[in-house]
Amino acid sequence: MFAALLSEVSIRSIALFWVIFLTLLVFLKRRKNLPPSPSGSWPVVGHLLSLGRAPHLKLTEWRKQYGDVYTVRMGMEDVVVLNGYRAIKEALVDYKDAFSSRPNNYVLNIVSGSGKNIAFSKFNQAYKEKRKFAYSALRQLGMRMGPGSMEENIRDEARQLCLKLSEQRDAQPRDIADNLTVSVANIICSMVFGKRYDYDDEKFLELSKIVNTLVAQVGSSQLMSVFPYLRFIPGVNSSNRILVEFTNEVLAFLRQEITRHRETLDHDNPRDFIDLLLIELQTHGKTDFTEENIEWILQDLFIAGTETTVTTLQWGLLYMVLCPEEQQKVQAELDSVLGTDHGVPTLAHRSQLPYTEATIMEIQRIRAIFPLNLPHAPNEDTTFRGYDIPAGTQILPNLWSANMDPEFWPDPAKFDPRRFLDSDGKVVTRPESFLPFSTGRRVCLGEQLAKMSLFLLFNSMLKHFTFKLPEGATIPSTDGQKIKDIKPGTTGTHDPFGIRSQSSSKDEVRNKQESL
Repeated sequence: MFAALLSEVSIRSIALFWVIFLTLLVFLKRRKNLPPSPSGSWPVVGHLLSLGRAPHLKLTEWRKQYGDVYTVRMGMEDVVVLNGYRAIKEALVDYKDAFSSRPNNYVLNIVSGSGKNIAFSKFNQAYKEKRKFAYSALRQLGMRMGPGSMEENIRDEARQLCLKLSEQRDAQPRDIADNLTVSVANIICSMVFGKRYDYDDEKFLELSKIVNTLVAQVGSSQLMSVFPYLRFIPGVNSSNRILVEFTNEVLAFLRQEITRHRETLDHDNPRDFIDLLLIELQTHGKTDFTEENIEWILQDLFIAGTETTVTTLQWGLLYMVLCPEEQQKVQAELDSVLGTDHGVPTLAHRSQLPYTEATIMEIQRIRAIFPLNLPHAPNEDTTFRGYDIPAGTQILPNLWSANMDPEFWPDPAKFDPRRFLDSDGKVVTRPESFLPFSTGRRVCLGEQLAKMSLFLLFNSMLKHFTFKLPEGATIPSTDGQKIKDIKPGTTGTHDPFGIRSQSSSKDEVRNKQESL
């Protein structure tokens, strides 16, 4: 008994020693001229306990006391937070040479092959080549016209989505997130693989499920980025195992597609994104760009491209349900421009639909899909606003603070598309403090694809259907506190909510589409 007690005391003493030792070590290593830090930082965990499940709100609250640039402790690591449009723009645009890299992050390394993709790659020559090749391929696809073009693929998918929803009209209220996920994933498949899948294709549904689970695991596993040693603790490391397993499953699927494309490649007639990347790889000789990079870049597109667009559409439908007068205004404008028989809008209609375009922009503003952007990092020691920022320090842009800044957006919690219209009723194309795709050198590579998809899918649904909450249903909350478990670089999703779609029948939808 005495030996057991002594053993327990020894374990506690050793644990206490290491806590004190690590705390002193970190304290001695810290730069003395970092930005100010809020009170309430605890040994080992730092400010994590204060941030809670809605850290974007707490970080925005601290801005009032500590300014636009301050330091928080995430576990044992310093993180410099950027709040407000001016600080974010200054760091990511004016100081782009200093703040365009990425910090080390254990979880993001798993889903990026330690930077073999684009999104999580450090800013170096290899990154520049990957982004250049990928951007060139996307631009070539975007320039295609007519059948097989990116726009026509999205419009085709919008037709399929509306037909699917028409089968469920006036049925039991349902969360249509799965339908939206299949639709958006199919848009990416059309661009990347040159083909789409049926809504009930088992292989495709399994891939979509894996991608969704992978995205969820990235968020739930972030604690291991703060405390990497947790991955060695049985039971605690299950999320790490799932993350690795699902990442490998997605990569295996993508490798099969790359092999199929390589074996049937025609340099004179590239079919899709994979073909264009393979041609770039084969024609540029010695380069840091490899076929393995293609695998990880494709995963970038599926993980980031699907989740962000689907989440934006979900928020959009929720706000249409909660603001029926705004839904009616959008539908009236669509009817006035497209007529009652027109099935799916085109991008050429965009300039004729200013209120509709402003509504989509307001959805992106009021519920920033990335409330906390992916962390940046300086490649070398940097001075910013008079503070010393060591190389590798996490720089966390709080995009929520920019999109909800009352200096730029009066009454920011109110849903009001008119913010994005000028006195002539035209769309303000480059409003300040509007950062749905971030800014600077790491601006979202798929921004144009996302804009096209949002415009065509959202407007197609609103053209065919009126969305309502079922009678007696609890009104879903749009409170920022209700956004689920925000982590840096993860999307701000909402709890599932049921809606009822009314209006066009399946035959009516098909007739409208055939009239095009």
